[in-house]
Amino acid sequence: MIRKAITTLGFGLICCSAIAQNSAKEVDPELRLALREAITQADSFADRFDAEVWLMSKSQPLSRYIKDPKRRMHVLKAVHREAIRAELRPEIVLAVIQIESAFNPYAVSRVGAQGMMQVMPFWKNEIGRPDDNLIDMDTNLRYGCTILKHYIKKAKGNLANALAYYNGSYGRHTYSSKVLDAWASRWR
Repeated sequence: MIRKAITTLGFGLICCSAIAQNSAKEVDPELRLALREAITQADSFADRFDAEVWLMSKSQPLSRYIKDPKRRMHVLKAVHREAIRAELRPEIVLAVIQIESAFNPYAVSRVGAQGMMQVMPFWKNEIGRPDDNLIDMDTNLRYGCTILKHYIKKAKGNLANALAYYNGSYGRHTYSSKVLDAWASRWR
């Protein structure tokens, strides 16, 4: 188990480090406020049938990363809840997580980004919540979805540019292409 976690952590380190480059330069006060507000909100599915259809359709592709069906459902519900709360398409969030951490909640990048969505720890202090645990899946998803939504607004809806901002690679679209390819091939 530890070896697998270390291997996955190494993969996460390779894939997920650049978010720090953009985020550490300057803190956007609007993003700080959005994160602060996001920490106090919650849930998502309005219709039980829609929930079952969505969860079952995403469970199969996620089984490659999460073998245990109960844990898989838990992750899918959490991703859906936080994506909907942030007004994001849950499938895009799944693609970001696939590329950022391969669904490893314990991933830590070489620059210190943490969790499934590879959030930089400095955000905790920026919003006055230094005790938040970014390895906690729900906390990580709340931060990551809020940050991604902010960058979509900043990029005026251009998802490729927003993903590049999120990754700290604005001006290049290698990361954006990886996420959009994952979305198209696995999550759409």
